[in-house]
Amino acid sequence: MNASLLDLALSPFGYDYMRNAILGAAAVGAMCGLLSCFVVLRGWSLLGDALSHAVVPGVVLAAILGAPYLAGAAVAALLTVGGVALVGRSPVLKSDAVVGVVFTTFFAAGLLLVSIHPTNLRVTTILLGNLLGIAEGDLLQVYGVATLCLVVIGLKWRDLVAVSFDAAHAASIGLRPGFWRAVLLGLLSLACVAALQAVGALLVAAMLIAPGATAYLLTDRFGRMLVLSPLLGGAGAFLGAYASFFLDGAVGGCIVLLQTCLFLLVWLAAPKHGALARLRRTGKTGEAPA
Repeated sequence: MNASLLDLALSPFGYDYMRNAILGAAAVGAMCGLLSCFVVLRGWSLLGDALSHAVVPGVVLAAILGAPYLAGAAVAALLTVGGVALVGRSPVLKSDAVVGVVFTTFFAAGLLLVSIHPTNLRVTTILLGNLLGIAEGDLLQVYGVATLCLVVIGLKWRDLVAVSFDAAHAASIGLRPGFWRAVLLGLLSLACVAALQAVGALLVAAMLIAPGATAYLLTDRFGRMLVLSPLLGGAGAFLGAYASFFLDGAVGGCIVLLQTCLFLLVWLAAPKHGALARLRRTGKTGEAPA
């Protein structure tokens, strides 16, 4: 009986496509979790959503021209950030409106391109991902981007934090805020391309927000958050892809729902910032809960 249960538990790893999907999901989840720390604390949730959609035309153009997807995504992300900066100069429009207009325009352009120029990419793949169909080359690309993010953030996270939260102080101590902001946005763009394969453009933002938000509830120290968030993101993606085999459901949906459930659990039961902990504190002080 125990042997049969073990065989059942290990059965997803007996298929090459599932093994690639599970390992690829874990790498994407950890990478998005690492960047999620900056997205959440910097208040870039809308920008992360914008980049995940705005890289679509770049990926489609790269597919049409036979160029690497990452190159197309980098160009699209650069144009997106430039467009946001240009339109954002208007004193009338608020920043969220500017970001919303720019990223929806880019996303629409990508969908139009893929519809009038047939390629190996399909609209459903762009929107929902196709992790079960990930090729070995794509998997190596995911590992490469994840490694790049890990190395850059591991070596320069203090500089990135300084630039993200106090650009004036960062400049006064010799850092270049514009350069490091561009580096962080570049890493976000590359992560969005890798995550497109896993969960599609519609759900990338969730993978860039949920792990960091969950880790933020568990610690007040950014250094610990940089460890917790990729662990949570990688574990959630791994288990979500694994569960999709038995549920026979969409891999991206399983991953994001599992990460969301984990966030809700931590939001409720976190020892310091959880809802139950806040209720206990307000009960002791006699204050009304916020």
